[in-house]
Amino acid sequence: MPIATPEQYAEMLSRARAGGYAYPAVNVTSSSILNAAMRGFAEAGSDGIVQMTTGGAKFASGSIGDMAAGARAIAEFAHVVGEKYPVLIALHTDHCTPPEAGNFLNLLIEESERRKERGEGPLFNSHMFDGSSLPREENLRLSREYLERCNDADIILELEIGLVGGEEDGLDHTGAAETALYSTPEDALAVVEALGLSDGHYMLAATFGNVHGVYADVNTKLRPEVLGELKEAVIERHGEAAAFNYVFHGGSGSTRAQIEEALRHGVVK
Repeated sequence: MPIATPEQYAEMLSRARAGGYAYPAVNVTSSSILNAAMRGFAEAGSDGIVQMTTGGAKFASGSIGDMAAGARAIAEFAHVVGEKYPVLIALHTDHCTPPEAGNFLNLLIEESERRKERGEGPLFNSHMFDGSSLPREENLRLSREYLERCNDADIILELEIGLVGGEEDGLDHTGAAETALYSTPEDALAVVEALGLSDGHYMLAATFGNVHGVYADVNTKLRPEVLGELKEAVIERHGEAAAFNYVFHGGSGSTRAQIEEALRHGVVK
């Protein structure tokens, strides 16, 4: 099948939340790993998400070291080979921090804007802007700007509120205070106030003690019930339509019961 259209991607996420399941999002750094991920989804008979980090995209570009070029190259490759697989694949870019956005996220959105002008679908189905290291107000202000640009280009935005522990692709939160690793109801209400109801237009990477990787010296407790507390807070104020599509980062080492509880609260990715 071709790479998922915006409509198909929205339906994938809606179906996941209604069905109480989530899609694996597999990071790739080359065409060979991309093919392996697609083959894995095909063999499982499952639709799925393939994504790239800024570091992975830079690696994919080879000696030129251009993260946007690497991401574009792998995405274009995926659009071609994806047609040969019997499952739907969505394309996503992972954590992009504010210092990286000018040379990565902005350029990829601009490419999708050009594609839309030509009557084509977006290059990537969704992008993550990770402003979690910023003060909440600044994070949400920038997230709002990216949400407007992404939605105009038929792209879903993912944002993060709170910090995911551990380290991934140079983003190191191993020394963060434990309290920063749990999103609060106030955070959730601030997201809705700044970005409006999700309504499928954005996904929220709320934090509930999740950590990238498995660390012997990290004693943070994973608390999936935090996601339920956030959901209850926004539903109480804004109604059932306010429930988020959550993203679960750092699932390594989680128990089946913890994952299942997170799914019950609305994790879709």
